[in-house]
Amino acid sequence: MSARRPLAGRPFAGRLLARRSFAGRSFVRWSFVRRVLSVLAALGLWQLLTALDVSLWLRFEQFPTVVDIARAFGDRLGDDTYWQDVTDSLSRIVTGFALASVLGIVVGTAIARSALAADLLDPVLEVVRPVPAIALVPVAILLFPSNEQGIVFITCAAAFFPVMVSTRHAVRALTPVWEEAVLTMGGGRWRVLASVVLPGALPGILGGLSVGIGVSWICVISAEMISGEYGVGYRTWQDYTVVDYPGVFVGMVTIGVLGRLTSTAVELLGRRLTRWLPRTESRPAAPVRRRAVPPVPVPAPAAEGRLPVRTAQERVRP
Repeated sequence: MSARRPLAGRPFAGRLLARRSFAGRSFVRWSFVRRVLSVLAALGLWQLLTALDVSLWLRFEQFPTVVDIARAFGDRLGDDTYWQDVTDSLSRIVTGFALASVLGIVVGTAIARSALAADLLDPVLEVVRPVPAIALVPVAILLFPSNEQGIVFITCAAAFFPVMVSTRHAVRALTPVWEEAVLTMGGGRWRVLASVVLPGALPGILGGLSVGIGVSWICVISAEMISGEYGVGYRTWQDYTVVDYPGVFVGMVTIGVLGRLTSTAVELLGRRLTRWLPRTESRPAAPVRRRAVPPVPVPAPAAEGRLPVRTAQERVRP
């Protein structure tokens, strides 16, 4: 008999979970609709300003319309040169970002964990870090025999410092109690590194990776414009030199889409590696039920020549 009778709180909990699940799906659906509408509104405003050749303080008569850009984009999709440019840019960004990720995590961890590494590496890196990566183009031309290697070097330099700095701060912010617990149980240096340092610093490292992938795209496109032979940046600059403005905007759209895809890939990888972290879902918060607060009795004002009346709590209080 007892197995057939549900617990007192289970039906209410089931209804509550179902209600929250329905509210979550509805919120995600409306959020997607709002985002699509915002993009469509921006494109509609662009088409209106360029089609009417609006020239007030900002001049839109030289801008291509959205229809012109869409037509040029369709033509590029059927051209093999476009896909070769996309492939070259992606291979450069993936190679440079992978090298920067490994080097940044290793160097950042070494500086945070070793006083010797900090003394040897930190002064040099802090002097080089403020130099923009795109300013290293002359250095890359002098160092590397081919432009391809130079572009990968600039991309790696751009992503290296965000990853290294984030790793260094994340490792230094770890609680020493965790490491002491592993040492107490007989763990060695590598055990501490694998069980405490890297998992504990992983959220900070992923933050550096997210910043680094965006900076890498900025620098790889700039390097391709300066010294590249193929790539989205090179093609965009070539379109500008021949006054092909729809082609320029096709290149900009391509850069934005590729950057968004790579950033999303890094974010999804980070969320998968840190599934153990508590997260705040982007859903509406459940309404908070407020309990009615009983009114606090206010003592009557003491009449002149008469002592005030004390409540029971005041009489108990010393």
